[in-house]
Amino acid sequence: MLEDESGRLRLIGGQLSMELLVTGCIVAVMGTENANGDFEVVDIKVPDLPPQEPRWEISGVKEEEDIDMDTDKAGRKKIALISGLSFSGTSAESSLEKSLLTEYLLGESLDPSSQSNVSKISRLIIAGNSIASDLDSIAHDTFGNTRKAQKKYGYDASAYNPAPTAHFDNFLAELLPSLPITLLPGASDPANASLPQQPIHPAMFPQAREYCGSAPSVIGEEREAGWFDTVTNPWEGEIEGWRVLGTGGQNVDDVFKYVEGEDRLSMMEAMCRWRCCAPTAPDTLWSYPFQDNDPFIIRTCPHIFFAGNQPSFDTASIEGPNGQTVRLISIPSFEETGEIVLLDAETLEAEVVKITVE
Repeated sequence: MLEDESGRLRLIGGQLSMELLVTGCIVAVMGTENANGDFEVVDIKVPDLPPQEPRWEISGVKEEEDIDMDTDKAGRKKIALISGLSFSGTSAESSLEKSLLTEYLLGESLDPSSQSNVSKISRLIIAGNSIASDLDSIAHDTFGNTRKAQKKYGYDASAYNPAPTAHFDNFLAELLPSLPITLLPGASDPANASLPQQPIHPAMFPQAREYCGSAPSVIGEEREAGWFDTVTNPWEGEIEGWRVLGTGGQNVDDVFKYVEGEDRLSMMEAMCRWRCCAPTAPDTLWSYPFQDNDPFIIRTCPHIFFAGNQPSFDTASIEGPNGQTVRLISIPSFEETGEIVLLDAETLEAEVVKITVE
């Protein structure tokens, strides 16, 4: 079906099977209407990558002013990306892995060469699912014994377990004095379920919120950027001069419920070329019904596009018709793989570091 404000038109033809298409993608089709009222497609065009601003354009830094930036390999900064931390407070092995992750990010217990590499990390991005989903409604009594929660009118307040959020707050507070953090919400995090997800409220993190920027003085203004930024999902911002577009992964996961294959990067590339980062919303991906503005439309081409909580790490660079380049990154779940992604802030080359308990 091809649909706009005027109505719907049924599409037919062999060209449809040759293109990667999902519900909600933005396309233009060429063809003719047959006797049955169907539109026989002979060609399909997508918008392709939108215009891309040069690096540092958002912050207003001119290229000639950026003369003190280290471009040699020894001085390059790194951007760390991770997702699926899934703090639960119940798994000893998982807690040990997160302790090793903390030591790695702080440069502790490493050889000098590794410490030099970690010291270049300029920001940590956490891409959703930081809190484990409580599927079994397990609660703990005052003696630490687990018990099955009893529902009362659909919810039992005594079933609330504060341990996962407290552990995550401790994790953030330990890193924040040394490392700025950007936090995106995910499907299992304490945020609204529909996209775009609003930032996780800083009140959830009594220790880490001390590093947040100042609250806006006027209603409607954005919170001032700080050492600890809780942002929306999807999120668009700037890091080291690069325009970054990132999600917690729901937009990619939802598409693969209805299409064959598991090539996540190809789907992310298609989203960039469709200029829509969540094409299946609101049809199959729950989202807020916007009337005048679609927040999922990609109006300016990002330099980096990442999706969190994916089955495995993968990365690629794509190019547009006017010289645009986008680094695509599929970030795996740390709980499942123990992997963290390091992105070179100059070349945008990505590598993966695996943290395991032996």
